Amino acid sequence: MNTFLDIVIILSIIILAFSMVGMVYRMVKGPSLHDKVMALDAFGVMLMAMIALIAMTLHTTYLLVVILLIGILAYIATIAFAKYLEKGVIFENDRDHSE
Repeated sequence: MNTFLDIVIILSIIILAFSMVGMVYRMVKGPSLHDKVMALDAFGVMLMAMIALIAMTLHTTYLLVVILLIGILAYIATIAFAKYLEKGVIFENDRDHSE
């Protein structure tokens, strides 16, 4: 049974690798900036899945911290890109200096 699970994990890694190549193509050649941002977000999710499958293959839990870190960074990057696409700036400096 363990051999069957290893085969399924290896096949999943191969399929994810091909999907990641497609996402890299979309990030480079996307028709609009919105498509590129969505491809970057999907690439982050696929990268987390790939690392989880590698952690299952290596029978380790040390890579879970890496998965969480990538998830946090992908979330922050998605929020920053969305704010940039909406307003044109990431940090706003509209404080009232009349005091």
